[in-house]
Amino acid sequence: MYKVIFYNQSQVYEVYARAIYQSDMYGFIEVEEFIFGERSQMIVDPGEEKLKSEFDKVTRSYIPMQAIIRIDEVEKEGPVKVTEIKGGDKIAHLPRSGGVTPPKGSAD
Repeated sequence: MYKVIFYNQSQVYEVYARAIYQSDMYGFIEVEEFIFGERSQMIVDPGEEKLKSEFDKVTRSYIPMQAIIRIDEVEKEGPVKVTEIKGGDKIAHLPRSGGVTPPKGSAD
């Protein structure tokens, strides 16, 4: 079992899965068989509920390698978490491939 911690926009997700692989799609990690805690408690964690609904019918997720913070092999799952990044609006994102916007006033 694996604990996978990764960035998703201005949040950090911490999830558990039974299988992870280097993807055939260059630059991605495949995560399969997500594990969520059992409903044994009366208290509902909104972060866990958000992740459960987001990954509800997902059989495999492709996460970009640059979004991965850490992958740990663990013996037992813990609580899944969603953490807001403080100062998330000050984070500079790398440009995505797909084309470059020419500067204003340049001729094509």
